[in-house]
Amino acid sequence: MTDVARLAGVSHQTVSRVLNGHPNVREQTRLRVRAAIDELGYRPNRAARTLATGRSQLLGVVAPNSTLFGPASLLAAFELAAGTAGFSVSVRRVGVLDRRSIAEAVEHHRDQRVAGIVVIAPTASANEALAEIPAAVPVVTVDGDPMRRTALVTVDQEAGAMAATRHLLEAGHRTVWHISGPSDWFDAAGRVRGWRRALEEAGAEVPPVAPADWSAAAGYRTGQMLARMPEVTAVFAANDHLALGLLRAMHERGRSVPGDVSVVGFDDVPEAAYYTPPLTTVRADFDEVATETLQLLLKRVTDGDTGPARRILTPTLVERVSVAAPGR
Repeated sequence: MTDVARLAGVSHQTVSRVLNGHPNVREQTRLRVRAAIDELGYRPNRAARTLATGRSQLLGVVAPNSTLFGPASLLAAFELAAGTAGFSVSVRRVGVLDRRSIAEAVEHHRDQRVAGIVVIAPTASANEALAEIPAAVPVVTVDGDPMRRTALVTVDQEAGAMAATRHLLEAGHRTVWHISGPSDWFDAAGRVRGWRRALEEAGAEVPPVAPADWSAAAGYRTGQMLARMPEVTAVFAANDHLALGLLRAMHERGRSVPGDVSVVGFDDVPEAAYYTPPLTTVRADFDEVATETLQLLLKRVTDGDTGPARRILTPTLVERVSVAAPGR
């Protein structure tokens, strides 16, 4: 580490901060230290660092056993961010986000002597278990209940849904229909709130929510119903897979998108730009979520802070060609 510091022209403490992912390091300095590490082929001795600092270089993650785009992208981004900061990640996947499963996963990580734990907890069923995690354990929740007073990093689902709905209203549509995700998901509930709030603020009629899950099949089934309703000219789908199923249903019923019906999704999956037509959608920056999560967790590990802390990140609207004025 001393050799790295000498080559980079910084102090030993600065090298340590870079290796530990400390946020208070200038980006130019961080890059210089990383270049010196690469040039010298330096690899930290994790056992020695644990003895010297009294802190493990292992972080635990409790994640739903899911291939859904959001949770899977969050997990991949966090593993990358942690690895860049010099930490290893142990992932414990659970089939159901309930009290027993989460408690067992947390105890597994504590047995491994992890420095801190991240819980990806997008459903209401996780709340009871999160409340029972000992206060001494550094924990950050991702995509959890935005109303809980805990350490939380999440995307502002309501703001994203409002942006999507307003975009459709500004295109000239009198109202916007909504295909929602599962009601027990905080993301889905937030998107419903944002959709409804945007309509109410615009003085537009609020249609009934069309409930679904997160799948393209559910979007297709709901789309078959909406395609039969000539008054439906604009739809905000709670994710891009629902939008994909909706697009097929509209095509089969002879309703063109965006000529007859405009559609906006949420997530900006990699395939969204290649849908027919390319999908206007809302993008959450999962790399930013991962970085904020890591920094918040390491702060709690280092400072021993157990109070509530929140990082609410605003998503962005990505405009493509699935939205047009009604009856274009």
